[in-house]
Amino acid sequence: MSRFIYSIVKLVVKTGLYTYHKKIVITGLHNIPTDKPVLFLPNHQSALIDVLLIATDCQRKPFFLTRADVFSSSWLNRIFSYFRMLPIYRIRDGRETLVNNNLIFDTCSEILDRGEALVIFPEANHNLQRRVRPLSKGFTRIILRSFELYPELDIQLVPVGLNYKNAAHFPDEVAVHYGKSISAKSLFDLDDVNKSSQSIKDIVSSSLKKLTSHIPNDEHYEATVSRLMNENVSFLDPVLVNETVQSYSKSVTNSTSEAPSEREKFNLSKLLFCILNFPAVLLWRFWLKPKVPEAEFMGTFRFAFSLILFPIYLLTLFIFISFLHNMEIALLSIGSLTVFNILLVKFVLR
Repeated sequence: MSRFIYSIVKLVVKTGLYTYHKKIVITGLHNIPTDKPVLFLPNHQSALIDVLLIATDCQRKPFFLTRADVFSSSWLNRIFSYFRMLPIYRIRDGRETLVNNNLIFDTCSEILDRGEALVIFPEANHNLQRRVRPLSKGFTRIILRSFELYPELDIQLVPVGLNYKNAAHFPDEVAVHYGKSISAKSLFDLDDVNKSSQSIKDIVSSSLKKLTSHIPNDEHYEATVSRLMNENVSFLDPVLVNETVQSYSKSVTNSTSEAPSEREKFNLSKLLFCILNFPAVLLWRFWLKPKVPEAEFMGTFRFAFSLILFPIYLLTLFIFISFLHNMEIALLSIGSLTVFNILLVKFVLR
């Protein structure tokens, strides 16, 4: 029964993701080992959306290391535990809480020893900038602990590049690229832990920079992004983006072109979408959107809002039309609205 519920929730979330996004591209699934312990190591841009994209398409049933502050109540703890989420404690949670990570690292080692999969974001934070940030040592500590407890464990590191067209925008496009697996055992020497940890961080970082649009965080960053956008370089193709960035000279800083604003992008199709779905749009814009704490959470909040509210909105509309007319007209109206919304998201809205 538990597995059935998990599968249903996964199906609902996956359907929601593919409906919410204009396009989702998945590549490299053949790189994921099916019979060995796997440590997925993705870059981190769009909060929970990153997690959901991996959970629904990675062909494994992974556990996730999640910031401990979201485990704020016993019922949330039960829900997150059911969906294989484990708390990881940070300095900001209080220095005294860091000791709890020892138990979590042991749990992660046991998970890997069972041949299962684990997801950890090695950057240890999220940011919308299109670059791979310096990696923390947290994931190498898990690897070290695993080899201390299970010396013969063959942990496979799978770097994952998440590439959004515009993670804070709707509708968005995203590409998820799974890189070739890396044997942690071949890189780790228990007699020289520091050197081994750094070697693993270096090779994972290098792999992520090939799977992700990586624009150096220097004084040219904003100008480079604007130029890429104005030249319509696809951010879903990190190889193309990185090659294009390398081809730019420092004259990019002289570019005065700017990315088009949201106001400039407004068009009749957006107006039509807002009219057809105005109760949901109003609730989003004037109630929930102002409460989004950071731009990195915009996609997460909007997706969760859509996944929960739109079925309620459609059901309410169905009941209202059934009361005014009949069930057949209500079904036809709701079906037509649903199909029309999907067509707008997939082919019209920009």
